[in-house]
Amino acid sequence: MAKYKSEILGHLDIFILENEEEIEGEISNFQEILIHGDPQGLRSFAKLLIKIADTNQNDISLLPIGAREHFHLRPNLDISSSSVEVIVGRLDAKGTGLFYDRYLSKDK
Repeated sequence: MAKYKSEILGHLDIFILENEEEIEGEISNFQEILIHGDPQGLRSFAKLLIKIADTNQNDISLLPIGAREHFHLRPNLDISSSSVEVIVGRLDAKGTGLFYDRYLSKDK
């Protein structure tokens, strides 16, 4: 059995920060996702994003129509042990180009 080789080199830490802010007497809770890395970790993460963006999903025979190419970044294997598991993937579905139902586009 071949040993797992991560596409992420260097050090990469991805975590969720829970925040609370008071504005004009009202408490607002929100989350932020923080992505920090050393130069090698950030470059390899950028290469992974470009690889996903440049993938022609129609060329992946094992990917069903309507599915999306994606990669799992797992704590202690791909990213730091202090990270949360991350799935990085395409928004557009193979063969249809449709986005999933929960997606709301940003305001222009």
